[in-house]
Amino acid sequence: MNRILQGLVGLFTLIFLGLGVRWMFMPFAAAAESGLELAGTLGSNTARGDLGGMFIAAAVMLVLGLVRREPAWLRAVALLTGCIATGRVIGMLVDGFASSSAVPFVVELVMVVSLLALVRTMEPESPAPG
Repeated sequence: MNRILQGLVGLFTLIFLGLGVRWMFMPFAAAAESGLELAGTLGSNTARGDLGGMFIAAAVMLVLGLVRREPAWLRAVALLTGCIATGRVIGMLVDGFASSSAVPFVVELVMVVSLLALVRTMEPESPAPG
């Protein structure tokens, strides 16, 4: 089970890295695929910095968590991804459901659960009270 979770986290790392590179170096194409429209230089700079930087940072944190076996890095990405999923839920409640958001939402939930499951395997068991 641990190897499966590590493999999933490796896949998540590649996904985040790919998204980060896409937003960093092709923000207009990434925005169009996401249903966003960037307004000139400010829009592309914001997309590169906020989205590209966030996704690349998430990939780096996942690598650190796996290589160093430090669960805090994985928890941080689980928190970040959970916040993104929460934003999607708020969007669904406020703006209505868009079927195109369903797949990313499910992927984000799988990421959070998988990351937290791997964190649980990395933490030492606490002794039973007694």
